[in-house]
This record gives sequence, C-alpha cells and structure tokens, in this order.
Amino acid sequence: MTGSSLFSLKGRTALVTGASRGLGFAMAEGLAEAGATVFLNGRDADTLQTAAALLRDRGHAVETAPFDVTDHAAAQAAVADVTARMGRLDILLANAGHTHRAPLADWTLEDWRRIVDADVTASFFLAQEAAAAMRRHGFGRIIFTTSITATRGRATIHGYAAAKAALAAVTRSLAAELGSDGITCNAIAPGYFETDLTVPLLVRPEFVAWVNSRVALRRWGRPRDLAGIAVLLASEAGAYITGQEIAVDGGLTTTL
Repeated sequence: MTGSSLFSLKGRTALVTGASRGLGFAMAEGLAEAGATVFLNGRDADTLQTAAALLRDRGHAVETAPFDVTDHAAAQAAVADVTARMGRLDILLANAGHTHRAPLADWTLEDWRRIVDADVTASFFLAQEAAAAMRRHGFGRIIFTTSITATRGRATIHGYAAAKAALAAVTRSLAAELGSDGITCNAIAPGYFETDLTVPLLVRPEFVAWVNSRVALRRWGRPRDLAGIAVLLASEAGAYITGQEIAVDGGLTTTL
C-alpha cells in the first residue's frame, strides 16, 4: 500500500456533525480532500448550503444533512437517509456541541442538561445508529470531538468539562465493544482554537497572550490544524488506532 493510498478515503461516506463552520467544517474539508463523500450536518439548512457550496466549488463531493443532533428521531432518520442514498456509512465524526460559561452559583439545571445533552448524549446515540450501519460492512470509523478540558480544569465551564470527560470515556467503551466488528472509535481533543465558540476569549488580549505563553508552538490553533488528524483516524493509516483521545493543542498539555 502506497503512502497516498494509506490516507485515501476514496469510496468512503462520512457524516460530520456541526460542520457548517469552524472545526467541523475544517475536518469535513479534510475528509473530502482525501476523497470521501461528506455529508455536512448543522441545524440551519441555509448555512449548510453555503458551506457545501464552498466545498463543491473546490471540487469535493459534498451533501447536506440538516438536523438537530439532540433530536434523537431526526438523528436516526438522517443516518438512515445517508445509508439509503449511499449504500453505506463509513465514518461518523461527531463534532457538534455547545459550551456555557458561568460561575458555579449561576448554573441552572437547564444549563447543565442542555450542555450534557448536546455534548455527550447526542454523540452517543448517533454512534449507536452509525455503528449499526457500519457493522453490516465490517468497517467503520467513529470519531468524537472532545477537549483538553476533559483532563485539565478551567473555571466556569463545569458542564462542558464534565460532558467532554464523559465522551472520552464513551470513546474507550465503544472501542472495546466495536473492535471485533472492524470499527474503531477515537476522540480528538482540541486545545485553544480560533473559532466562534472562543470569541469571548479571543477579545481579551491578555488571555490570548497568556495562552500563547503556555503553548509550545506559541499560537492558538486554527481549524485547519485538525484536518490531518481527522483524515488519519478515518483512513487505513489509522487502522490500528482505537480507544484513544488525541490532544491537538500545540503542546499546551505537555509543557510547564
């Protein structure tokens, strides 16, 4: 097998949630560049069409799958639709999620449930649906987006940190169960990236400078920095990697 074919996704079908912008869009673009037909998911159909048009203009095979990942019936229907249209679903990259920042005393039960529902429960049940489709072909790649906050504490994001830590644990348990079916399950744990979610942090020059001083590469991540790891975990190059949570953080979690 040549180096190029190791990373080829030609003939593969992928569903990427939260893919209309930011990290999800960048990872979806990476999968498409490697040859996969990629279904972009998001809640807003118009925003998705704009994202899809950008990738089609670059010569990629892209479709859209607008649904709310927290709507279990809609998620089931979407996986069934992708499978019916393409004959298979090879890759699920469950990236959609939310964050919420508030001091401990200000958190409500609704805040907590909303974050956990979007960031771990939705991904788990999407994986359940995807695995059923993957088992029929004896091949599958399930990839979750977690966060370095799953293992590193930060004030005010309690629900987000809890959900991402839970999703990291789900990654390991699914890997243990699905390996005999030819399905791998891994997680990508981004550090500090320049996205819409981090705008409240990016507008604080002192915080940006503090992060840069802690990151070995001395900069925040850019969405494109996640494309390569997504392709690795989805391709034959990553065939013997499973149950892992891989930090992509410029060295933040490995430096003092």
